[in-house]
Amino acid sequence: MKTVFRSLLLKILKKMLILFLGCLAVILIIFIVLIFNSSGKVIPFTDNDGNQITASISEKISVNINGKKQGMFIKSKDKNNPVLLFVHGGPGMPEYAISREYPLVLENLFTVCWWEQRGTGMSYSSDLKPEELSFEKLIDDIIEVSNYLRKRFGQEKIYLMAHSGGTFIGMQAAAKAPELFKAYIAVAQISNQLESEKLAYNYMLEQFTLSDNKKMLKKLKRYSVNQINTPSYYAMRDAPMHKLGIGTTHKMKSVFNGIFMPVMLNKEYTLKEKINIWRGKYFTTHKAGLWNKLVNTDLTKLVKKLDIPVYFIHGKYDYTVSYSLAKSYFEKLEATEKAFYAFENSAHSPLFEEPQKMQKTLLEIIKKSELNADSLKANKIIN
Repeated sequence: MKTVFRSLLLKILKKMLILFLGCLAVILIIFIVLIFNSSGKVIPFTDNDGNQITASISEKISVNINGKKQGMFIKSKDKNNPVLLFVHGGPGMPEYAISREYPLVLENLFTVCWWEQRGTGMSYSSDLKPEELSFEKLIDDIIEVSNYLRKRFGQEKIYLMAHSGGTFIGMQAAAKAPELFKAYIAVAQISNQLESEKLAYNYMLEQFTLSDNKKMLKKLKRYSVNQINTPSYYAMRDAPMHKLGIGTTHKMKSVFNGIFMPVMLNKEYTLKEKINIWRGKYFTTHKAGLWNKLVNTDLTKLVKKLDIPVYFIHGKYDYTVSYSLAKSYFEKLEATEKAFYAFENSAHSPLFEEPQKMQKTLLEIIKKSELNADSLKANKIIN
């Protein structure tokens, strides 16, 4: 009996050892892959022969902005192109980290500054206190970064482009310092995010009822439409949104594969910088409470007019930031010139989902903006 028991115990221990060693090997392989893909060295633009394009620029730098070191990538195939500051969303999610997964658009047309906002990504610091991170400070940071870019590249005005959560501060910065910008380009413009969340919740309930998806309905019905502004709801909602194609992109089904892995495999970040992306995301959203402030603010009451051209770009499948609410905000917003571009095959990220159409749209915007600039100069000369 003892022999049988000992034999059985040895078999169990052997299997446990094999399982442990297998897990250890997988962890080791993952670690090696991450280290291999985390050199942190910037990748230059090269021609067909592998030589760096003469007029290109590809930099990863840190600049003192309003007393805080803030990281940014500056990229362009031609540094003589118009300058564009990209204000990422989240709050707290630097989008350069995932942008390398998609065809280049901005770098073909602009000298792009992929700025990583205070408290996020390369700009994250464990010394940063929650009170040092506010929307007011981020708006001032946009203005300071814009002035840095204007001075460095010798351009009187630059383009300001913001996406998703970035549009909340981008819109306010454009209203506060319109003299810095040729135009404001909003991708998935926020208006009243609490109403947007309610529209998304009701849409998901409707769609999962029609498809009789009891599993998703059970998850959603744990909350009422008046209980959705909670951390647990926001942690849950990504899965049903992406299942319906109304999340980050229309075709993205997994946040892990669509966002987490591209970040972790981006060679231009060090492993520490990648970890800081997630630390910064948590810090801005929860410790500094920016998401809660954003959701409970009606931007349409804060900014009703811009003294520069405004262009809204929005995916029709987008329920992360409501398409219909953005359209309504656009119609009420006063501006020197404005246009709304609907992307029929996109959800929340038209820049990444329909790159060819985005490039065509941006070329049209550049043409309009340059014509407006020439017209203003002519008027000044005449007057």
